[in-house]
Amino acid sequence: MKTVLLRFLLLLLPFSWPGLSQALTIEIQKGNSDAIPIAVVPFGWSGPKAAPLDVGAIVATDLRRSGYFAPLPPADLVARPVDAAQVRFENWRALKIESLVVGRMEALPNRQYRIRFQLLDVLNGTQLAGYSIQSSLRDLRRAAHQISDIIFEKLTGVRGAFDTRLAYVTVVKGRAGKPRYRLAISDIDGYNEQIILESDNSILSPAWSPDGSAIAYVSVTPRGPVIHVQNIYTGRSRKLKVFKGLNNAPAWSPDGRKLALTLSKDGNAEIYIYDLARNTVSRVTRSQAIDTEAAWLPDGRGIVFTSDRGGTPQLYRILFDSAGRPGRAERLTFEGKYNARASISPDGRRMTFVNDHRIAVMDLETFRMQVLSETNWDESPSFAPNGSMIIYATQSPRGGVLAAVSVEGRATQKFSVSRGDIREPAWSPFRRRSQE
Repeated sequence: MKTVLLRFLLLLLPFSWPGLSQALTIEIQKGNSDAIPIAVVPFGWSGPKAAPLDVGAIVATDLRRSGYFAPLPPADLVARPVDAAQVRFENWRALKIESLVVGRMEALPNRQYRIRFQLLDVLNGTQLAGYSIQSSLRDLRRAAHQISDIIFEKLTGVRGAFDTRLAYVTVVKGRAGKPRYRLAISDIDGYNEQIILESDNSILSPAWSPDGSAIAYVSVTPRGPVIHVQNIYTGRSRKLKVFKGLNNAPAWSPDGRKLALTLSKDGNAEIYIYDLARNTVSRVTRSQAIDTEAAWLPDGRGIVFTSDRGGTPQLYRILFDSAGRPGRAERLTFEGKYNARASISPDGRRMTFVNDHRIAVMDLETFRMQVLSETNWDESPSFAPNGSMIIYATQSPRGGVLAAVSVEGRATQKFSVSRGDIREPAWSPFRRRSQE
């Protein structure tokens, strides 16, 4: 077995420890009929007490929720090997299983654990990957997600996004029935929630910095909207320069040095670029219409934004020249009366957006559009960092919930909280890999 030691050093908020319970309840609503059949055997355990975590179950759940895999139910497993040497491949072939995951976990001194696992090609009877991962008790869930990432990448060729996070806003009733807003982050399976901010003021448009260390957001104060940038590790918050009128919709440039904003300081809602080092702004759009909700192209050479300059809200693209000067606006959407809130896939090939209050995706080369959601009150779509899924906000009979859909529309799931509404989701970038 090839051995790779992954050390997980998570920086934690000094003022808020992650919760060990699941903050979000996740319901898989539709699976993918073309999902790859795979079996994840419960991992073996060697330790003085019961295993602290069912790593195999977490991996199987991750793979199922991706929409790309159909893990075999535990009751249908023909055997429970913990090592490749114990596997009889012909038995798994009879079940039409293409890939098999086996592994074991052992307790080490000082509340450390070692997880060994192997990914096996059942059809050819060979090993595709084998790793040994060391983790603390606190980081075992993250270790399980990283195992899922390794498996996903080996079998699809696409980097897994299970070891990423979600930012979102929850709304509950506070004193005297007034709404109370919380900006929170959690793992993508709803565990390890951290409250970044709690306020009586509305919180809008959370946006992750490209390195995942900070979140920009809008706080709607009695004096008007204010944009903040908060470091999620240190808790330090920076209030950006406040301009007269609107200060909305922050979007990070790919290099993390600038934010695209919506400002109305000159009398009309326009797109501006805010230089974070210099504390200065430069204007991008110039029209009599409302221009808002900018999203950067991944190469930093342009933006996509919402404008009603054509009579109804539609999406437009502006490219920058070599000196950073904006060119003419090009209209991208023509189907529907309302197209807004764009998010661009990390590879720049696709754009997701709200099309007549449903979530749609468009190929930016062919301009072919596909509607992915089936409800009529969907908003705030955000791509996973590998471009495989889209998370968005929607409504249920109980209130605001989140939903996720694969980019092909073949798999969907819903996220809800036990109390209050949840809205304004933003999928984090990849965490930095740390290995030696």
